[in-house]
Amino acid sequence: MDATSKAPLRAATLAARRALSDAQRREASGRIVERLLRLPELRRPSTVLLYAALREEVDVADLVAPLHERGARTLFPRVRGDRLDLVATTDLRTLQLGHRGVREPAGRAVDPGVVDVAVVPGVAFDPRGGRLGAGGGHYDRLLVELAAATTRIGAAFDCQLVPHIPREAHDQPVHLVVTERSVHRATRS
Repeated sequence: MDATSKAPLRAATLAARRALSDAQRREASGRIVERLLRLPELRRPSTVLLYAALREEVDVADLVAPLHERGARTLFPRVRGDRLDLVATTDLRTLQLGHRGVREPAGRAVDPGVVDVAVVPGVAFDPRGGRLGAGGGHYDRLLVELAAATTRIGAAFDCQLVPHIPREAHDQPVHLVVTERSVHRATRS
């Protein structure tokens, strides 16, 4: 399977996501955050990786305060070349525009090996944990650096859930996919 076979799937899923109104995205993001907070993996995590959403992505910012109340430290990614550094952040207002217009934290990078739970974006997911990203490979490279015990969760709108994501050797799956309507648990391999 080569990257060109992913292009039509990426285009179709991005179009479906763009077709959602801002109000639909806000409402669905709220439901996704509620589902995430009910997961046993997020009851008492020590360190959680989140992301600053682009306008059309699932917004997980409302996870920060409840996670801090549960005693968790939250990390956000910052692009450094073809890699992602992780930086502890408590106040999303301090994030600055970075790579491709994504809001990024400033500060010292943290070892990815300390992450208990990683909540990651994607263009599309399948129920078995397949993840299709934007094509830069940043999250695939990061997910390899996480500890084997780290729970990887894809946050997506229901329109981003597809029957099958073609996988290449470098593609990194997630253990759960959470949408506004469902939670899909993939078998850990």
